[in-house]
Amino acid sequence: MRGSLVGTTVTLAAGALLTAAMTTASASPPTAPQPHRTAPVLVDCQWKKDVRPADFLLACGDGNSRLSGLKWYKWDSESAVAEGLNVVNDCEPYCAKGVFRSYHVTVRLDRPAEWKKDPDVQRYTRMSVTYDDARPKGFTQTMVYPLWG
Repeated sequence: MRGSLVGTTVTLAAGALLTAAMTTASASPPTAPQPHRTAPVLVDCQWKKDVRPADFLLACGDGNSRLSGLKWYKWDSESAVAEGLNVVNDCEPYCAKGVFRSYHVTVRLDRPAEWKKDPDVQRYTRMSVTYDDARPKGFTQTMVYPLWG
């Protein structure tokens, strides 16, 4: 009886090893990790990333131009589109005495590219601000800005 028990144990152990070896041999080879695919971010002048921000500072040095009340209608891997206000200081007679005026705009972000600060993150590299009607003195109907990167 003892010989039969030892034989059965050896047979079961051999079978388990054979099964493990075959499973390992037939398993697919490991694949390289896939990059995380998400929509690009908007990087501000303080090097902070954001998605669908309600406000965005355009004139980082003096704060005389900012986007406000942004409502995003599109945000995907190619571009983003929002409507809101561009609040701009008219700087008349000079900026410290100027008045902030609001202009309705459509904002478009595009040209996604790798972010140098975090290569795993895509960021939009260009912003176009299109004025519906009125616009600040010296501005064209559509202003195009390169974004921080």
